[in-house]
Amino acid sequence: MIKLLSHLSYVAITSPDVEASVEFYTTQVGLTEVDRVDGAVYLRCWGDYYSYSLVVLPGDEASLATMAWRTSSAEALDRAVQQIEAAGVTGEWIDAHKIGRAYRFVGPYGHDMTLHWDVTRHRAEPAVASIYPDRPEKRSHVAGAPRQLDHVTVAASDVDGFARWYRDVLGFRIMARTELDEAPISVFSVLTTNEKSHDLGVVLDGSSRAGRVNHYAFWVDTREELLIAADVLMERGTGMEYGPSIHGIGEQSFLYYREPSSMRIELNTGGYRNYVPDWEPQTWKPSLGSSNLYRNGAMPMSMTESFPAADGPSATEEGVPDEIKDALLNPYTQHG
Repeated sequence: MIKLLSHLSYVAITSPDVEASVEFYTTQVGLTEVDRVDGAVYLRCWGDYYSYSLVVLPGDEASLATMAWRTSSAEALDRAVQQIEAAGVTGEWIDAHKIGRAYRFVGPYGHDMTLHWDVTRHRAEPAVASIYPDRPEKRSHVAGAPRQLDHVTVAASDVDGFARWYRDVLGFRIMARTELDEAPISVFSVLTTNEKSHDLGVVLDGSSRAGRVNHYAFWVDTREELLIAADVLMERGTGMEYGPSIHGIGEQSFLYYREPSSMRIELNTGGYRNYVPDWEPQTWKPSLGSSNLYRNGAMPMSMTESFPAADGPSATEEGVPDEIKDALLNPYTQHG
């Protein structure tokens, strides 16, 4: 099978206060507003090559509207659609803003996904054009502003089942997974379309609400920029939810924070590249430092929250069963 997908191209989210979210992204994160169409606001990172990186849409609550992936060719787009429909999922062809022909569908775990080949490449105005030919624009004037969109992590009721479907149907490589120390329960997995440790992640969701998202992530070039971004956000009233630290899986430096809608954003850098075509994914345990390489601090309970809010009588407030929460959040006290 030909390689179907090349990379994550943009993420679209909903916010109950679009203007508050957009102001946050432009003044604190360092994104640039590039377009407004029918209530949707399009923003981009200074180093992304296409017209936009993030779309903010009006909605009653924070959620993932769609995650968009560019295919490796026009042929690959048609082949991907054939694979999706052969797997029993039917989507629709749409005309996406500054992308054109695209295929949008809802995967078996409820997540909206958009595939496209055509793009409109960013062309900087003279005032912001870089002196370096390969850069699409000058660096942002906001210290620590992300260079590019990096990945998205969703929530699903079956982590391994989710990973297998996206591997078998769309060719994602499964790179690693986390299983509880106490029981053979898979709570996290990472997949990639390229050499990164992941551009798609999935966490266990114990709620009855399908299609939720845990976070999406931006990329900066260096750890120093990540720490500067933390300073900039903290001094303007945005606290750090988790980090800065380093993940065991992927070995990226990371930090997490929230935008005004409550949506979680990760900023990361570093990590390794993996080009092995027949890679066999390793199984981590929380006690091995899957989320914290140094094994010296537990992930805060708030990190189990996904968006939109969980519902259903069998779900906790965040949609993760209490016994799984306890195992994830306290591996260091339980295992030394």
